[in-house]
Amino acid sequence: MTTNTVKMEICGDWQIEISGSHGAVTNTVLLNVAPSPLFKIISEPCLPMPVFNPGAAGWLKGYRLLGVRTQETSAKGSLLPDSLQLRAKVDLTAPLLQSGTDYLVDSEWGALGWATNTSAAAERVAFASYSYGKARLDSVAVGPDGQISIRQGEPHVTVPAPPVLKKGETLLANIFVPVRLNKLTADCLYPVLETVYPETPIPENLSAAKLIPRTYAKLLDGTPITILAWGDSVTDGSFLPNPTSESWQEQFVARLRKKFPQAKVTLITEAWGGRNTDSYRAEPPGSVHNYQEKVLALKPDLIISEFVNDAGFSQEQTQAKYGVILGEFKAIGAEWIILTPHYVLPDWMGIPHQRAIDADPRGYVKGLRTFAATQHIALADASLRWGRLWRQGIPYMTLMLNAINHPNATGMKLFGDSLMELF
Repeated sequence: MTTNTVKMEICGDWQIEISGSHGAVTNTVLLNVAPSPLFKIISEPCLPMPVFNPGAAGWLKGYRLLGVRTQETSAKGSLLPDSLQLRAKVDLTAPLLQSGTDYLVDSEWGALGWATNTSAAAERVAFASYSYGKARLDSVAVGPDGQISIRQGEPHVTVPAPPVLKKGETLLANIFVPVRLNKLTADCLYPVLETVYPETPIPENLSAAKLIPRTYAKLLDGTPITILAWGDSVTDGSFLPNPTSESWQEQFVARLRKKFPQAKVTLITEAWGGRNTDSYRAEPPGSVHNYQEKVLALKPDLIISEFVNDAGFSQEQTQAKYGVILGEFKAIGAEWIILTPHYVLPDWMGIPHQRAIDADPRGYVKGLRTFAATQHIALADASLRWGRLWRQGIPYMTLMLNAINHPNATGMKLFGDSLMELF
């Protein structure tokens, strides 16, 4: 935990008053925060620029501008809409193409495409000039002498990292400066209330030894076991820079082998991006993701499931659907650990901000907790850890590589932490 205390108050558009204590030293200062940074791109070739698709998800409606592009998506709200200018030629003196006539744009997601009735589309390429924002995570630190200062982080379109503190400094708070911010708000302030997640000993009846006893015994005596990681794109992890070491399942198994050095573990990953458990169950025989062939037929010792894409299920639907899956897992002799999902884009979760969000509002998560408790299934409750990141000074969206729902290696570690808690 932490012995530091900090009080933060906004006293100007870009100024905060901070009172912080570190041990016996207390200090109060006024700190100036740099506004949201804007960047400009001139004559970016949008090649090829497709016809605008109004029925697709925002980032899939057309060409994604490079400045706001993440991985397979774009950063919502990064484009400065009124700044966008489109020309059919790279020459800045060429006539402007007309929005709504020659092309259409989803300014929220920074995606644009030709209008269906424009003759300009024959050129196949347009040149875009525009401004866009990047987010930033600044840190407020106190030195050994009690002096408080602010350190500016490096702007990034999706995963702004906090700055490296000087030797001897202690982090008091982070200040999140999102894209295109006009002035500081309370939602920008992240005082460090705890330095780590408050680990507590898990009750024996909820432990791996109790709920997955066959797997646990094999870990202890060195009998070979097979673990199947079953999930969606978060389990696939191909978006990570180093998926073979950074995915949640690889991190978990590496830690499991360290804890049980005698264990002989084979890890298999079966994952399908953009799909959920219903998708698997609906696939016909011979499909690359057929449930019977790619999950049940493997007869693993342990299945660990991660499906943030099941989050659309209600509490009641979750218990019913997972009850059927439980019966099928029992029939093949597999034990089961269910991972609760991470937090995703606030809009998708129905939460207004990234602070004071300890309680996950999704019916799916409530359903998983009820199901696991009543059916005596091991539950690795990663959602609890994501919900407390704000207490550690971390806006959880700064861990999303695609600015929506794909965690970086640090975010993946939270799944491993919740799994190791069972052991």
